Amino acid sequence: MSVITESSEVLMHFAIKLEDGSVADSTQAMGKPAKFRMGDGSLTDNFEKCLLGLEQGQKSSFDLEPEDAFGLPNPDNIHHVDRTKFGTDAPAEVGNIIAFAGPDGSDIPGIITEVLGDSVTVDFNHPLAGQRVTFEVEVVAIEN
Repeated sequence: MSVITESSEVLMHFAIKLEDGSVADSTQAMGKPAKFRMGDGSLTDNFEKCLLGLEQGQKSSFDLEPEDAFGLPNPDNIHHVDRTKFGTDAPAEVGNIIAFAGPDGSDIPGIITEVLGDSVTVDFNHPLAGQRVTFEVEVVAIEN
């Protein structure tokens, strides 16, 4: 039986649940499992440690503190943008998530948290930053 090692490529279904039990994300809902390689930096070290030793077909659940999941909110990721930078296709309204061009040209999503006059506050922290989450995983396939 294959088990997850530090260099495995893993195909798995997962659900991310918040402390109130609501589901923030689920590959089951999307109908397609996630694929990643252990140690590639896409997961936190603690998340990977929780996966080590799991077998193909195994289901598991584990709780992660904010710093081990999506990190703590970083005040440096909150920016104030002039309202004139927004248009009708992406209005400056609280709760809107808008993609901004990052320094490398990739899109970076930001959520509008406040609009005061001509100043729009945009939070670029991950939406789950600061949250304690439960990961429920089902290992579909392992390649070592």
